[in-house]
Amino acid sequence: MSPDRRFLGLEHEVALILVETSSVDVAYPKVLETVGGLLGWDFGAVWEESFEPRGFVRCAATWCADEERHGEFAATSRGMTLPPGTGLPGRVWSSSAPFWITDVQADPNFPRAEAAISAGLHAAFCFPIRTARGVVGVVEFMTHTLEEPDDELLATTESLGSQIGQFMERSRAEAAMREREARHGAILESALDCIVTIDHHGRVLEFNSAAERTFGYQADEIVSREMVEMIVPPSLREQHRAGFARYLETASPHILGRRLEITGMRADGSEFPVELTITRIALPGPPAFTGFLRDITDRKEAERELRASRVRLVGAQNAERRRLERNLHDGAQQRLVSLALTLRLARDGLSDQDGQTLELLERAQEELQLALDELRELARGIHPAVLTERGLAPALEGVAARSTVPVELTALPDERLPEPIEAAVYYVVCEALVNVAKHANASGARVSVAQDDGQVVIEISDDGDGGADAAQGSGLRGLADRVEALDGRLVLMSEASGTTLRAAIPLR
Repeated sequence: MSPDRRFLGLEHEVALILVETSSVDVAYPKVLETVGGLLGWDFGAVWEESFEPRGFVRCAATWCADEERHGEFAATSRGMTLPPGTGLPGRVWSSSAPFWITDVQADPNFPRAEAAISAGLHAAFCFPIRTARGVVGVVEFMTHTLEEPDDELLATTESLGSQIGQFMERSRAEAAMREREARHGAILESALDCIVTIDHHGRVLEFNSAAERTFGYQADEIVSREMVEMIVPPSLREQHRAGFARYLETASPHILGRRLEITGMRADGSEFPVELTITRIALPGPPAFTGFLRDITDRKEAERELRASRVRLVGAQNAERRRLERNLHDGAQQRLVSLALTLRLARDGLSDQDGQTLELLERAQEELQLALDELRELARGIHPAVLTERGLAPALEGVAARSTVPVELTALPDERLPEPIEAAVYYVVCEALVNVAKHANASGARVSVAQDDGQVVIEISDDGDGGADAAQGSGLRGLADRVEALDGRLVLMSEASGTTLRAAIPLR
C-alpha cells in the first residue's frame, strides 16, 4: 500500500471510530490502538489539560502493543503531569505543532527517559488535538526502533488532530447536555413545589412528582392533555383561555414572574387555593411556559384563624369598654351625682350667717361638678353611650362638636351598621381628629363615612402641613390593626397640602 493510501486508510478508520462512539473514554483507547496498529508502533497516549495544577498536561489514556513489555512505561505516563514546554507532550502543547524525536533515550528534554530505556522505546512523534478554542490536548506515539521524521505522517496528524478535536467537543457537549438533563430531572422530581410546563397550545409537557401528589394525577395521565381541562375549575376555564390567548397575541408580560393567588382543582374535583408564578422558557420557536404552584390551603386557613382571633379580640375589647362605661355611668357617676344633691341640700339648709361654711360647700360643689365632667369624658372615651344607644352618626356629630379644630361632616350613614364596624369607624375618626389637632397645624378637617360597593369607606382629611408617617407612633398602628381585624385596609396619604387617612371595611 502506498504511503498516501496508507494514511488515507488511517484517517478513514479513525473517522469510523469517532462516528460510532459517543464518549472520549471509549474512543481514546480505540483510536490509539487503530493508529498504532496500522503504523506498526508500540505505544500511544492521549494527554489533556490538567486543572491541578492548571495549565499543565496530564496523561488521560494509554495503549500498548505489548502490555507486558510496555505496561510499566504506560503506568509511569499515566501518573505524570508535565508543565508547558517539558517533555514531548509539553513541547507540542506549547508550540501547537507536531514534533518528532528520533530517539527519546538521548533527548535532553524527555523526563521519562529512564522508563523508556527500560521499555526499549526510541522514536516518538506527537501532534496537537485542535478545536475552535485552540489546542485542547496532544496525542503521542512511540516505537522500539530508531525512526527518522516522516513529513507525510506528520502532515496526516494535522487532519487526525482536527477530527479528534471535533469529536472531543461534540462528546463533551453531549455529556454536558446529559448532565444538565439529569440535574433538571432531579430538580423537578425533588422540588417541593408543583412544576407544570405547557406549550403554546396549553398542553402539558412536564408534570413533576409534587404536582402528582398535589393534584392527584400521574404524569402519564396528564401529559399531552390541555392543562385547563385538568387542573383549572370549570368556572375559571374560559377566563384562563382568554388570558392565555391574549398573551400569545400581545406578548404582554404583566402576569409573568408575579406571585398570583388562584384556585386549582384536584383530580377528584375538589378546589383549593394555589399560589402561582409563571415564567416563559427562553427557547427559540413557539413559546412554552413553566408554572410553579404551591398549595396554600394551610396558609389560608391560618390567615382565616388569625383574622377570626383578631375579630374575637376586638369584640372582647369592645365588650369590655361597654362594661366599663356602664359601670362608670351606673356606679361612680351616679354616686357623685347623689353626692352633689346632698351638698346642695346641705348648702340650702344653712343660714346666711354661716358664710365661711357656705363658701366651702360651693367650692366643693364646683370641684364635684368638674369631677363629674371628667368622669363623663372618660366614660365617653372608653365607649360612648351615644354610639350604643343612637348609632354612628350622632356619635360622630358629638366628636366633631368637641374637636378643637373645625370639622365638616360631609357624609354620615343613615342606618345602623354592624356593632364591630361602628366601633372601628368611631375610633378611627376620633384618633385621626386627635392627630389633626396635635400635629397638623390645620385650619379645618373633613370627615366622610359612606357605603360603597359592599364596604364602608372612612375618609378624614385636613389642610395642614402634612408629613404624617404611619410608622411613627402606635396610634395609627393600633387603628390599622383594628381595621385589618375586620378584613379592612387603612391607607395614609400625607403631602405638603394636607393629610388624608382612608380606611375601607367590608360590610358583612
